[in-house]
Amino acid sequence: MERDDEQRLQALAECRDRIDEVDLKILELLNERTRAVEQIGLIKQQMSMPIYEPKREEEVYRNIREHNQGPMPSDSVKRVFERIIDEMRQVQRLRMIQRNRDRESAAAPATLTPKTVPRPSGSGGDPGCSHNQ
Repeated sequence: MERDDEQRLQALAECRDRIDEVDLKILELLNERTRAVEQIGLIKQQMSMPIYEPKREEEVYRNIREHNQGPMPSDSVKRVFERIIDEMRQVQRLRMIQRNRDRESAAAPATLTPKTVPRPSGSGGDPGCSHNQ
C-alpha cells in the first residue's frame, strides 16, 4: 500500500472517531431534550392540553432555520427535527398512557384473585367439568 493511502486511511479513521464522539454528544442532548419533553407532557396532561401543537412546532422549525449556519442545508435540518419532534410526541403519548394506568391502578380497589382449586386425587379430570377424560 502506498504511503498516501496509509495517510488517507488514518485520516478516515480519525474522522470516524470524531463522528463517534459527536454521536455521543447528540445522544446526550437528545436525552436532555426528552427529559424536558416529559415535563412538558406532564404539564399538558394536567392542563388537558393536546400533545400536538402545530404552532409550537412551526416555532421550532423557524428557530432552527434562522440559526442554521450550515453546512447542512436548512431543509435537511428541518427533516431531522421533524423526526425528532415526532419521536418526542410519541414519548409524551407513552408517558401519558403510563400515568393514566398508574392513576387508575392506584384508584382501583384491590381485586381478589381466585384460589386454585385442587383436583381430586386420581380423577385426572377437570373438577369443573361433568366428565372425566
